[in-house]
Amino acid sequence: MKSAYEIVMERLNKVAPVVKLTDEQKKQLAELDSLYKAKIAEKELIFREKIQKAENMLDLETAEKIKQELIDERRKLEEELEAKKEKIRQSNSEKK
Repeated sequence: MKSAYEIVMERLNKVAPVVKLTDEQKKQLAELDSLYKAKIAEKELIFREKIQKAENMLDLETAEKIKQELIDERRKLEEELEAKKEKIRQSNSEKK
């Protein structure tokens, strides 16, 4: 007799099978993570300086706009990263 957990896992595997990644794909994914982590950190440094300058000048409206730009830029980079990672993951299923 199967446990509820085993039944759910079987159903999940039918809907979204577990994808096995090659060592090369894992390496590529790790490199992408590292690259985008650095890109995001760089953007945050640049934007934080701008925010600080605006706040020092008591221009809170501009500071808020810059904060929103930072959020948007970070989201864009994260979406770009996920798209590239998905492309790498899909390359494994295309080879089969």
